Amino acid sequence: MFGGITGLTYINSDPKGTDWGERMLNTVASQTIRHLFSKSESVEVAVRCFPSSKLLQGSIDSFKMSGCGLVIRKDFAVEEMSFETDAVSIDFGSVLSGKLKLKQTTQAIAKVILSEEGINRSFSSELVQKRLMNLSIPELTELSGGEAVSFTDIQVELLPENRLKIFAKADLNNGEPIPINMTVTVGIEKRRRVSFQKPQVELDLVPASQRDMSRTLSMALAEILDNMVDLDRFDLDGVKMRLNRLETEGKKLIFSGYAEIERIPHTG
Repeated sequence: MFGGITGLTYINSDPKGTDWGERMLNTVASQTIRHLFSKSESVEVAVRCFPSSKLLQGSIDSFKMSGCGLVIRKDFAVEEMSFETDAVSIDFGSVLSGKLKLKQTTQAIAKVILSEEGINRSFSSELVQKRLMNLSIPELTELSGGEAVSFTDIQVELLPENRLKIFAKADLNNGEPIPINMTVTVGIEKRRRVSFQKPQVELDLVPASQRDMSRTLSMALAEILDNMVDLDRFDLDGVKMRLNRLETEGKKLIFSGYAEIERIPHTG
């Protein structure tokens, strides 16, 4: 749940204020957005409708949301998120019952900013951990003596030009963990998947006896990450996300794209 909503605005050319329908829509919209996140530092909602009488027919000119310090599914931190829809058609009767129901699918332009700290936090989440632990990797069977591999202590450093430096340890349950140090380039494939490409393995700080294994494990981890971040696995019910652009900027990873909203999800 939100720690609180810092701003809730209705944009209207009528200086006398909003009527009961407008106030009700603002309240319902804020409650709906509130339940999409585990918590937040701030969220601002703005509904544009002119003339306001169009609300009775369920017509809204646009809907905007911006927030910061958001947490999705308790583990995935988003530093900033914003979206703006085009014209929206809603069931005004649903508003009267305290819900927000769309009459037809709508589009929203979206922007999401992740911090380096938030990305590293996500690697500790249960959803990500289960994809990195006790893995059977055919290429490593001979080297590992048949032991399963777990990748732990993953840390990401954001670099210019859409590059990431990745530090990790590989645990084969048969000796000292093997250090991993590599740089990858991130991009977008098919507008829905974040790719991890062109891995460059760095072995200078790896003991000579572990370098062959570190190189093999680094390539295996890069392949796992390349197949991990698919938006179709993380979509909210009724919302399809697509990406147009990705870029690193300082300690931030910035995504821009759009959302196709078929229905308003109940929770995030």
